Amino acid sequence: MAGVVRTYAPRGETPLLHAPLTHDHLSAISGLTHAGRLFLQVQERPFCGPDIVRFLQHLLRQESGKLLVIWDGAPIHRAQVVRDFLAQGAAARLHLEQLPGYAPELNPDEGIWHYLKHRELRNVCCDDLPELRLELRLAVKRLRHKQHVLTGCMAQCGYAA
Repeated sequence: MAGVVRTYAPRGETPLLHAPLTHDHLSAISGLTHAGRLFLQVQERPFCGPDIVRFLQHLLRQESGKLLVIWDGAPIHRAQVVRDFLAQGAAARLHLEQLPGYAPELNPDEGIWHYLKHRELRNVCCDDLPELRLELRLAVKRLRHKQHVLTGCMAQCGYAA
């Protein structure tokens, strides 16, 4: 469903956005560093354990030193393949910490996705998944240049330095 926000329309006429209704979707995983660096992976199928491992491997390649990953309690985060990845040596640089049960106010990624959906992608209505993927990529590119938003998401959750 397209994210709809205020728009201009003739007085008394409700603006209509026409969007095709399908079960096609994009799945996304993202991470935000304390310094405000945003990582994102998108795919056209649901994420599973091996996808999570690939994302963690990407983080380890991109960031030096030890990493603390704070994430929600999604079952894919606790998959056996993730535990095996840690047991095979990744735990030397990577520490995973789970957020409490339902605590979106402690998850900076919630702020990132809220900003993307309600600011960068407001009133965007795409005809297909490739167009949606392009619009998302462009929105993330714009967001990466807004350090105050990225660091603000961290600060809002109490993770400011």
